[in-house]
Amino acid sequence: MKTKLTIAALSLLSVISLGANAAAHQINSEQAQGLQSMGSISVSQVGSAPMDMRQELSQKATEQGASAYRVIEARSGDNWHATAELYK
Repeated sequence: MKTKLTIAALSLLSVISLGANAAAHQINSEQAQGLQSMGSISVSQVGSAPMDMRQELSQKATEQGASAYRVIEARSGDNWHATAELYK
């Protein structure tokens, strides 16, 4: 249940655009259909906020050359962890 809440929070926060236009953006599973997967990335932090995690995912995805990413796993608590699939 925590995972679903965390994913929902990350999705809601992704609506707020704080990155540059060239930055990779978060998409949902429907939007991912028809896009080419490029692999996955993971980020982990201690004591961070969901917004920090979203920014780190976006930055890592952009560095890898992705135009979008989809969160496929997220855990919260004292240690945050998220895994995202990258798309061209």
